[in-house]
Amino acid sequence: MNHSLFDFLPPLIVICLTELRKKRPIAITKRQSYILPAIVLSQFAGTSLWFAGNAILPDIQRELSADGNTIGNITTIVQFGFIAGTLAFAIFAIADRFDPAKVFFVSSTLAAIANVTIIWLAKSTATLFALRFVTGFFLAGIYPVGMKIAADWYEKGLGKALGYLVGALVIGTAFPHLLKSNFYKLPWKEVLVFTSCFAFMGGLIIVLFVGDGPYKKFATHFQASAMFRIFRSRDFRSAAFGYFGHMWELYTFWAFVPVMLSFYQRNHQTTNIPLWSFVIIAIGGISCVVGGYASQKFGSARVAFYSLLCSGICCLASFIFFQLPLPLFILLMLVWGFFVIADSPQFSALVSQTAVPEYKGTALTIVTSIGFAITIGSVQLLNHAYDTWAKTNAVFLLLIPGPLLGLLFLFRLTKQKR
Repeated sequence: MNHSLFDFLPPLIVICLTELRKKRPIAITKRQSYILPAIVLSQFAGTSLWFAGNAILPDIQRELSADGNTIGNITTIVQFGFIAGTLAFAIFAIADRFDPAKVFFVSSTLAAIANVTIIWLAKSTATLFALRFVTGFFLAGIYPVGMKIAADWYEKGLGKALGYLVGALVIGTAFPHLLKSNFYKLPWKEVLVFTSCFAFMGGLIIVLFVGDGPYKKFATHFQASAMFRIFRSRDFRSAAFGYFGHMWELYTFWAFVPVMLSFYQRNHQTTNIPLWSFVIIAIGGISCVVGGYASQKFGSARVAFYSLLCSGICCLASFIFFQLPLPLFILLMLVWGFFVIADSPQFSALVSQTAVPEYKGTALTIVTSIGFAITIGSVQLLNHAYDTWAKTNAVFLLLIPGPLLGLLFLFRLTKQKR
């Protein structure tokens, strides 16, 4: 008899919840080894909802008889939802005024519900977009809040902790490309059920087994001026604007990796574009962890600076990549994929370290919100330029202003012991 994922999930969830109920929150010290893995697993589980839509695009397109351009907007809709969510969470200082573990759990639950109800409610592209927007909105209570929880647990070694967290997100970003490479294919409804249950259980892990860290400081009341106060610090502005420059490059590079591979393939030999897209993006998960360990010796500011410098050099040299033999082209793309994200967790660590302590969560949230808003402008500009300039490889030089801006703001922080 054949069984699907639907047959096994209900009893699996019951068993997991039963086991979780047998345990009680316990006094946790920062030396306990399971805290970081628990946060990383929960963060990956929650953010897997972000890219679930990408993995099922062809199936949804057939279900709704939608054209390619319409269905391609799903990713942008999630980004807009995330930006709206982070703005709302930042304005009302949600992660600082309330228990961040409970915020993470509630957000994971609501995002999971919006994700799985696509199966029954998405009868048109408008409804599909609305549900993906809601999913993106509550991801604001998962990604930046997860970093906030890590910051509450790890005052020292925060760069290493965030390296693991962002590394998990990177692998989640790359995963849809692996699905497209025909290595493995799960029916689209089961993808939604699995990712939603996974996200919900990630929220349970945070609220039951992680909780508040020893460095947690609550904001006692709502202050409308909180977002403006955090930008008064010169060090904070340096970290934030360095991150904004980094974000100008990052998501646009990720979005255009398949385009770059296709461009190369038109004039050279054929290659497995989905598989290499996965590898080029996923290698950034390794670099985040490597950068996290390097930050313990050299400091987050220096790791971020030199990572951004290397990716900026790749931007500058990108127009010659496409003239090289395939092995060298792939090698340089892997180098770019390695350095383009290695600085991201270190920027988050710097933002956390330079923010007003009682508004650390708000700082992480608003900076993330602005950063993701920048990615939309960058992607749209490069997409327009790529079409206007007759699909020339020189278009990728437009990514250079991001690393350049980031380096200018970061330089002063490299002189400090951060």
